[in-house]
Amino acid sequence: MRTRDHRLTLLALSAFVILADRLSKDWIVAHIPAGSAITVIPRVFRLTHVLNTGAAFSLFADSLSPLAVRNMLIAFSVVAVLVVGVMLWNVGRALSVTSVALALILGGALGNLYDRIHLKHVVDFLEVKIVHYHWPDFNVADSCIVIGACLLLLEIFRPQPASQE
Repeated sequence: MRTRDHRLTLLALSAFVILADRLSKDWIVAHIPAGSAITVIPRVFRLTHVLNTGAAFSLFADSLSPLAVRNMLIAFSVVAVLVVGVMLWNVGRALSVTSVALALILGGALGNLYDRIHLKHVVDFLEVKIVHYHWPDFNVADSCIVIGACLLLLEIFRPQPASQE
């Protein structure tokens, strides 16, 4: 009995992440001036328009060599996309927590890579504050990467059934 190959479905999930990321960033750019914000839930959640030239959570954004940082981030992203793409292709025959996680990570990485190459920055627009904790602004691609990474961690630490030998 042959099982269905889910790689195209998983690649479609990655494509959906890229599309959702792109459409949301385009909406922000069209409706919120850079550096501005719209309050959605006072003291908790705002839509912002931040141009992030650094890595996740704006790491390295204040570097003395922004071009070197950008090139390093592009190179890292390309390697990550290739590695995750190969992993997804290898495990994607089956629909599993791992394959879905990899599809989310791939879509998120490609979404942010597009920004870095074409815009020379990543558009971040989700700002969350809970009590005294303030998350750095992020976007749909970042969210999918984090969700994918959390799913992988859950899968790694999930108790495995005892092998029957």
